[in-house]
Amino acid sequence: MAIEWLKFQVPSDQHAQFIEQDAAIWTPVLASYPGFQHKEIWTNPDQPNELVIVIHWASFEQWQAIPQSVLDNTTQRFHEAMGAEYPPESTGFRLAWSSEQG
Repeated sequence: MAIEWLKFQVPSDQHAQFIEQDAAIWTPVLASYPGFQHKEIWTNPDQPNELVIVIHWASFEQWQAIPQSVLDNTTQRFHEAMGAEYPPESTGFRLAWSSEQG
C-alpha cells in the first residue's frame, strides 16, 4: 500500500469550489488507473486555509506508473477550472506496518 499526501493552501472561502473541481477533474482520472483505492480531502481546524488530500494506492509502483503527461494535462485542466494555481506540498508514504496485517 502507498499513500499520496498533498497539502494545499486554499482560501477557506474557496474550499467548496476546490473540492468540487477536484472531484470532477482529478478523481475520475486517478480512479481510471490500476491501484487506485480511494481518496479523502481533509481540512485542518488549526489552519483554515489548508486542505490535505490523501490518496490510497494499492502499491507505490502503481501510483508512480501514471504518465507525467496525464498528470500535467490534468493539472492544467484543474488550474483553468479554478482560475488559479494551487501548487501542492506533496509527499508519498509506503506502508511499513498496519494493525490489519496481524
